[in-house]
Amino acid sequence: MWPTCDDPPNVQLCIGATLGLLGIEPQTQRRNRMNGTVVAVDERDFELRVDQSFGNCPQYIQAREARWVGGPVAQLASRREGPRLSTAAAELVARADTLFIASAAPGQGADASHRGGKPGFERVDHDEYGTVLTFPDFRGNFFFNTLGNITAHPRAFVLCVDHGSGGALQLTGHAVIVAGVQEVEAFAGAQRPVRVEEEAGVWTAHALPLRWSAPQPASQLATAGHW
Repeated sequence: MWPTCDDPPNVQLCIGATLGLLGIEPQTQRRNRMNGTVVAVDERDFELRVDQSFGNCPQYIQAREARWVGGPVAQLASRREGPRLSTAAAELVARADTLFIASAAPGQGADASHRGGKPGFERVDHDEYGTVLTFPDFRGNFFFNTLGNITAHPRAFVLCVDHGSGGALQLTGHAVIVAGVQEVEAFAGAQRPVRVEEEAGVWTAHALPLRWSAPQPASQLATAGHW
């Protein structure tokens, strides 16, 4: 689907922009990442020159079957989110078992990745400045694209999908890799936590023309902890 005017990635669709894409099949637990540069764009399409493409392991992907509910495209209803998430948005994040995170670094390009865990693996806290999301980083493919980007450029984009309604919550904020034994020990199986201080977001109802079945949890989560 083409981004709406409220969609944060919309401003990046220009020639020369670097984008990170993630292709994922929840039903087969297959995924592939592709990073590249926009070389052409018009009102309906864009072309991307592939700079990097590589497959990732199926770890932490919840298996789901998708069904198509597409029809005539209606005007999507979007709602802005501020530094403090609304109750509905915070509840969606708090019960999610999947998130997608995008990051970028100067001279290195952009990257999109997947994170999975037991429902509630994203901790939602509120402080005087707004909402803070914390989630565990498990042992993965050792490419460290996301962590390397955050270290160099501490910004992140987070997407949470409501699998029952097709709604999408897109968030942007300041990101940091949390150091300290106490934080790691708080979540069994985590190598390190990642924290995102929410700054802005967009909730779009029925953004995706798909609905998903109940998940079959990834086998790696049997020994994962809880906050």
